[in-house]
Amino acid sequence: MTISLARSFTRFLIVGVLNTGLGLSVIFAAKALLGWGDVAANMLGYGVGLAVSFVLNRNWSFAHRDAVLPALVRFLGAFLLAYAVNLATVLVLIRVSAVNSYLAQAIGVVPYTLVFFAASRLLVFAPRRPA
Repeated sequence: MTISLARSFTRFLIVGVLNTGLGLSVIFAAKALLGWGDVAANMLGYGVGLAVSFVLNRNWSFAHRDAVLPALVRFLGAFLLAYAVNLATVLVLIRVSAVNSYLAQAIGVVPYTLVFFAASRLLVFAPRRPA
C-alpha cells in the first residue's frame, strides 16, 4: 500500500517539525548540561535528528517495508543532496542577491524540504520491484 502524495508530504512536514525541536533540544542539552562545544553538540543533535527522521519517515510518512540498510544509505544520500541545495540557495541569496542572511536561511528551508521529500518519496522509500 502506498500512502497518497498529500498525506506523505503532510507527515513528512510533521516529522520535520518534531525533528527540528528534538535536534535543537539535544544540541542545547549537550551544550548546557554536558559542556560540549558547538561543533560536537551540533553533530550529536543532527545525528539524533537524522536517526529519528529516518525511522519516523520510513515507518509513518512512507510506510516503507523493504530492506532497511539500503534505504538508510539512500536516505543519507538524499539528506546530503538536500543539504547541498539548501546551502547553495542560501549562499546565492546572500552573495549574489544581497538578501539578509537570516531571511536567506529561512528561504533555504523550502528547497531543502522539497528536494528531501521528493528524493525520499521517489528514491529512498519507493517500493522496490523484485529483480
